[in-house]
Amino acid sequence: MQTRREMLTRSASVAAALAGLGLLPQAAQAAWSQAAFDAKTMGDLMKALGVSAPAESKDVTITGPDIAENGAVVPVGASTTLAGAKRMLLLVEKNPSMLAALFEVTDAVEPNISTRVKMGQSSNVIAVVITADNKVLFAQKEIKVTLGGCGG
Repeated sequence: MQTRREMLTRSASVAAALAGLGLLPQAAQAAWSQAAFDAKTMGDLMKALGVSAPAESKDVTITGPDIAENGAVVPVGASTTLAGAKRMLLLVEKNPSMLAALFEVTDAVEPNISTRVKMGQSSNVIAVVITADNKVLFAQKEIKVTLGGCGG
């Protein structure tokens, strides 16, 4: 029977051998566009993503509170009834980086996202949907950020 120390020693040597051969998995990293996250305006963002200017659409919906009590964790969501949605974006107009989140969507999932974003101040939050044929549609909602949710 092996002792714990022998087992750890052998495991470490096997891991070192696998790493030396390049057989251990590398750290996973998300693919993202630095230019898109650095964009300050809607025009710059659409240019960085390689798509045209968005048009407002009733097929895109955005959800979120009218008044957010804490700007650090504002729950927002977006959905669409459009077929062939390939990307969904959440934008916060007055944040230093306008792009808050970008989701890649396939036909295998329902185009309905929900997350929490950080908002520095009251602002319009915009949900953008890019379809497979590069149509760019959006919906927006104003969310007020107040200390304590008093609505002042």
